Amino acid sequence: MQGMSLKSLAKHKALIPLYFCVALGCAGAAFYTTRLALRNPDVQWSRSGDISNEEFRQKQYKFYSPNVDYSKMESPAPKY
Repeated sequence: MQGMSLKSLAKHKALIPLYFCVALGCAGAAFYTTRLALRNPDVQWSRSGDISNEEFRQKQYKFYSPNVDYSKMESPAPKY
């Protein structure tokens, strides 16, 4: 079986949108997974003995929340 290269892709122009959509989907999934690992308050990378989510009390961590300013809202979470 012949491997896919740019020269063979030029012969099959109908496959270009398919490869573009698959690449875009893979990039989006990788971006969102990375964002969840780095920005989600449920994930803690610090190995210090103190586990606290107090730094997220006034931060926005949702991916999409239109017209909501989290810095001015009072958090319903208990203060420790």
